[in-house]
Amino acid sequence: MSQHHVLRASPETVHWGFFDSGLQPVLTVASGDTVTLDSVSGGPDILPTNGRFDILPEHRAIHGAVEPRLGAHILTGPIAVEGAKPGDALAIEILSIDCRQNWGYTRIRPLSGTLPEDFPVRRTWHTAIDRQRGIATVPWGAEIELAPFFGVMGVAPPPAYGAVTSVVPREFGGNMDLKELVAGTTLYLPIWSEGGLFSAGDGHGVQGDGEVCVTALETALTGTFRLTLHKGIGIDLPRAETPTHLITMGFNEDLDDAAKTALRQMITLIGERMGLGREDAYMFCSLAVDMRVTQLVDGNKGIHAMLPKRYLNSERRAN
Repeated sequence: MSQHHVLRASPETVHWGFFDSGLQPVLTVASGDTVTLDSVSGGPDILPTNGRFDILPEHRAIHGAVEPRLGAHILTGPIAVEGAKPGDALAIEILSIDCRQNWGYTRIRPLSGTLPEDFPVRRTWHTAIDRQRGIATVPWGAEIELAPFFGVMGVAPPPAYGAVTSVVPREFGGNMDLKELVAGTTLYLPIWSEGGLFSAGDGHGVQGDGEVCVTALETALTGTFRLTLHKGIGIDLPRAETPTHLITMGFNEDLDDAAKTALRQMITLIGERMGLGREDAYMFCSLAVDMRVTQLVDGNKGIHAMLPKRYLNSERRAN
């Protein structure tokens, strides 16, 4: 029988700015178990000072006890899954995601973002979050519906990499910033090291495709996941499934190359799920698959390809 676990964010349960297969797990679970995981987001420089917004005590405790290394994201974990080995895949079923505080922040930094040459400035917004209404109110009063998701969800990288920054998404997932990964979706990650070592953070209250200024609405989240091990699946990049779509991903410094990777992954997936040959799958993509920009700001840019699941039951007919 599966068990439920709770993993709070604290100085003992987070790592700041990096992934590393050498990290010791802070929690070990069995395949099929569920975990409720809390996150916080941002360093001391982004905390509001006007007294209007609540600051979580564990956020301050982490600032006082944990040093950032290589990147900016405060990640809760890692969580080991019993029996996970390289060549397996981990399914992360996202059961629920909720905001934990009444504010979030968005910022511009010099030399960052999609248009660094146009905005060589440093600026931070604080946006009010109404958790009961599911609404964020930006500083001038416009309201945006919340659609919370974890910008970073990843397993440990291949051991040969050592410690790598949390900023750049890669084959182990990480800072994918895929706004489709809301409650009700499932993320599939290839496993590269013993136990898998899953971590999550970089909570987003809402984000547009592209995340163009370098942040979304960054905030603290709580999420409940079911972690299920798939033995010997052998995928080599993250995939996802929503109630309506299958998603493949590509990451590269060049957006064209990221698109090619996401498309090649989708051609492979269509072959697996629909039984089409590569040429037919490629042509079918031109009719049915949407290629979307995931994010433009994380070193490796992201493209995701989306196939409506209604086509999976389409009967293949001979010409």
